[in-house]
Amino acid sequence: MVSRREARLALRQQLRKGGLESPDFESACLLEHVLGASCRLMTRQQLEEPLTGEQAAALHALTRRRLAGEPLQYLLGEWEFYGLPFRVGPGVLIPRQDTETLVECALRAAEGMSAPKILDLCAGSGCIGIALAHCLPHGRVTAVEQSADALRYLQENAALNRTPLHIVKGDVLDPALAESIRGVDVIVSNPPYLTEADLAALQKEVQFEPRAALDGGQDGLLFYRELPALWQESLNPGGRLLFEIGMGQEAAVSSFLTHAGYENIESFPDLAGISRVVSGMRPAGARR
Repeated sequence: MVSRREARLALRQQLRKGGLESPDFESACLLEHVLGASCRLMTRQQLEEPLTGEQAAALHALTRRRLAGEPLQYLLGEWEFYGLPFRVGPGVLIPRQDTETLVECALRAAEGMSAPKILDLCAGSGCIGIALAHCLPHGRVTAVEQSADALRYLQENAALNRTPLHIVKGDVLDPALAESIRGVDVIVSNPPYLTEADLAALQKEVQFEPRAALDGGQDGLLFYRELPALWQESLNPGGRLLFEIGMGQEAAVSSFLTHAGYENIESFPDLAGISRVVSGMRPAGARR
């Protein structure tokens, strides 16, 4: 029988040989997932306890799937974003730390509002909208998502985090949908923004994520071209539209916002110093 300590050492070696970048971290995550307990909190004696046959089989299956490229987050079934847990799996985009920049920017945009109305377009797992609803308990967040698979996770995550969220199934490029939603103070969106070239060169792990959540058209800018004008009437005068963007897209997205009539265009970097968010304000003098 293999002990928990020995199992982790062997797993770490397998992951390292498989070319994974963080074998220490991932081996701990997978073993803890199988054990249902944190190895860091175990005593030396507990670490020497043997794996059960069921645990060994489960760990072997997870290791095989990870070495085949399946994302760690999918194997664990849950991932943290903005300090909150989110269920993830096939059919939904994995929340990424870079996207926390969009949450921070949206919170600043909502400062001073007693009951802000926020709209999350291309909501996916709901990580952005749920994080905002959690931080703004007196606000009202509406999340729009088209994918049936992603909607299931969105609903589960809203329940998991006990955040009241108004969920709408729909296509964010549908003019009728845009016309049906009005009186919004802040719109946030992390739309698909990979180019055709990006999609052709995806890392193995990312290939497991839904293509529809990644594909931004030939140049990656499809949604940025369409959404600013399409959803401008949904914003109250003085309200802001905030986009997460990919590397090198700042100038193009800023120009789309300017062309659509937005003012006070701003961009914000992520923790790595890369421009990650571009936002624009609907003119305060605009008619509602």
